[in-house]
Amino acid sequence: MDLDYRFKDMSKEELLGWLQDAAKLWLAHDGLWFQAVEKGDGMERAMEHDTTAWSRFSPLEAKRIMKRLGIEPGGGIDALVTCLQYRLYAHLNEQELVEKSDRHCVFRMKECRVQNARQRHGLPDFPCKSVGIVEYTTFARTIDPRLSCRCLACPPDEHPDTWFCSWEFTLEDEQEA
Repeated sequence: MDLDYRFKDMSKEELLGWLQDAAKLWLAHDGLWFQAVEKGDGMERAMEHDTTAWSRFSPLEAKRIMKRLGIEPGGGIDALVTCLQYRLYAHLNEQELVEKSDRHCVFRMKECRVQNARQRHGLPDFPCKSVGIVEYTTFARTIDPRLSCRCLACPPDEHPDTWFCSWEFTLEDEQEA
């Protein structure tokens, strides 16, 4: 018996609900595999594997977003800002653009589902800076190889209560990239 593809008949609200649930499940899977590696091999090895996974996933996510939106590589800051709004994280976390010009922007994660869950359980912030550097750098460079990424703060760094991490993206000159 064939199963119908039920999404084609859903309302916009229903589809958005399914999209948010899918993003939550994606993040839950990410956390569960990380915890399994951490339990078996320790935090250092888990972070190494996490970094490898993000170095591969971030460009894949950027390429799929660009394809869906018809964005060609080399679109600079405008393309990056657009693509950041379509990441799976955008359905789960509260993000903000703090500054933006043609050659520069500052992006912040105001609310982070992972960090909020840790806070609810009385745990310290997850030290995601090293992974975040790889994640955001590869995402940005996939959109435009001239983009550089600099971490302004990310756990384990100190940060204000109003946000968890902050990233600066700069469009470098051709000879600098």
